[in-house]
Amino acid sequence: MDFRTIYDYNFCNKNVLLRVDFNVPLNEQGDVTNDKRIRETLPTIKYLQCQRAKIIILTHIGRPKKRVKELQTDGVAHRLSQILHTYVKKIDSCIGEEAKKAIAEMKPGEVLMLENVRFYPEESANNNDFARQLAMLADYFVLDAFGVCHRKNASVTQIAQFIPSSAGFLLQKEIETMTALTKEPQKPFVTIIGGAKEDKIGVIHNLLPHLDYLMIGGKLANTFLKAAGKRIGASKYDEETLLLAEKLLKESNKKLILPVDVIVADIFDNTAETHAVSVDEIPEAWMAVDIGPQTRELYSSLIKDAATIVWAGPIGVFEIDKFSAGTKHIAEAIAQSRGITIIGGGDSAAAVEQFHVAHYMSLVSTGGGASLELLQGAELPGITALIENKKLFNELVEQ
Repeated sequence: MDFRTIYDYNFCNKNVLLRVDFNVPLNEQGDVTNDKRIRETLPTIKYLQCQRAKIIILTHIGRPKKRVKELQTDGVAHRLSQILHTYVKKIDSCIGEEAKKAIAEMKPGEVLMLENVRFYPEESANNNDFARQLAMLADYFVLDAFGVCHRKNASVTQIAQFIPSSAGFLLQKEIETMTALTKEPQKPFVTIIGGAKEDKIGVIHNLLPHLDYLMIGGKLANTFLKAAGKRIGASKYDEETLLLAEKLLKESNKKLILPVDVIVADIFDNTAETHAVSVDEIPEAWMAVDIGPQTRELYSSLIKDAATIVWAGPIGVFEIDKFSAGTKHIAEAIAQSRGITIIGGGDSAAAVEQFHVAHYMSLVSTGGGASLELLQGAELPGITALIENKKLFNELVEQ
């Protein structure tokens, strides 16, 4: 591996700055309503506790433009305290005298929660001096926030310039699992790509050489259906990637599997009138909002026989109950598979949670955008920073 893991250092009685992705939903009282991302990082936190480290937790919540009460980390610290059965002290800053004083008072094994790092504009600006101030709080840096590894933020890419750094268990697991998919996947290898983001075209282009079948859904399916010469009525599609979709269809060697029927709706609402129609018979003023029953069975049959399955993006507009049957069907088919099942974060992760099948999956990624970048073959800035750190601090490894 090209970066250090937390097994490479001795953290006993050391200050460890742990960057996590606790970007979790909060209610009006600031309480955590879904703690999955917190629980995913527990192995790293508990290991550092066993190592008798002083654990300084750094996270973001939301995308605030300024300091706002509803996005403070108080609720996250409270929930982490409950899960760890350890008091997690929370302070109202990330840098400065308050942070230095709180850390100086810590004992080995204790946990401190810093304030939302995105309250500081220097974070999103990738400010090097801000990162240096964060680094000055600790002896070591541990990055365990896969969900933001594709972001060029100060706490993700810059801290590793100043102190010895490593990947936490969650980050290591996500990177190893994702990269293995494009190197030596178990066959048959199938992927389901859906959702609305046009950037998933890049994922398709990168994965096709390694795949046996790639099934398309969501807005992306409409783009490919139009590229295949189908009349898609009022369905949403992406004009900018239409030519690339045509090119991929020609080069796919029949690996790309498109819907054969769709659910169409007259309005984009739960009160819509809906019908299942062939992709050759989409009415002019109607829009495709989900895959149809024949497509569900076709996709399920390919999933059933697969040894490796990757799912990135919902198959229909699953947030609207009336348009969610296809996504639910695919989620359940993947859950019943005996193969390796990887859910690529984002809306796909939300879907398997919503339909209560997440616990059947081999990996539900904590980072939708990061997963897509990795599957496209792109380098993640956070990982690059850890690789460079290994070269920089190579002589400081403690066995």
